[in-house]
Amino acid sequence: MKFKGLQKLSVIDYSENLCAIGFTGGCNFRCHYCHNPELVIGWEKLPDIAEAEVIDFMQKRKGLLDGLSITGGEPTLHQSLSQFMSKIKKLGFLIKLDTNGTNSEMLSYVIEKRLVDYIAMDIKATPEKYEEVVGVKVNISEIEKSIEVIMRNKIDYEFRTTVFPQFFGEKDAEQISKWLKGANRYVLQKPRVIKTLNGKLKKAKLYTDSELKELAQLLPNCMIR
Repeated sequence: MKFKGLQKLSVIDYSENLCAIGFTGGCNFRCHYCHNPELVIGWEKLPDIAEAEVIDFMQKRKGLLDGLSITGGEPTLHQSLSQFMSKIKKLGFLIKLDTNGTNSEMLSYVIEKRLVDYIAMDIKATPEKYEEVVGVKVNISEIEKSIEVIMRNKIDYEFRTTVFPQFFGEKDAEQISKWLKGANRYVLQKPRVIKTLNGKLKKAKLYTDSELKELAQLLPNCMIR
């Protein structure tokens, strides 16, 4: 397992837990608003951070950190992910996994083996708009399998959507509320437009805080971040 980035401390990424963040390279989506474009296109050219280096860092942070958040890119593209997670768990740390939900088999496995404590799955859009938002062909049934896997298992989780007015409005919120009926937690994320895969979105119209609050009222157990 190789990483392309390591943030040594975050106080906001994993609820109230202090964590480090490991960034994997490569993604099977091309989301217009992606704020880590260097991990999507051209990531192969970034320097590698070896698995051993991350494990050594975490060993030295025992008693100081609560866990490790694994994000990307899309971590589940890496077949060695579960083996790496097992090593981190053996050190006694919590693990949060960020995913786009395109690998339900991997999610089922890491949940079954108790290798993950928290899953944050992106819901990019309503099913009809998915391909428009992510920029590639999408197997929606696989997205739905991942939703089902996460919701049926006893694991802490959140579903989340980054909201741009051109991709997400009241009708979308109402449809997603039905799609995710029964979900424990749903998050509307404010976009980060300092850098985006599609540079034009840096100047895109964004929702105001009051508009986001109105959208949040249409969704189950929804919060704004």
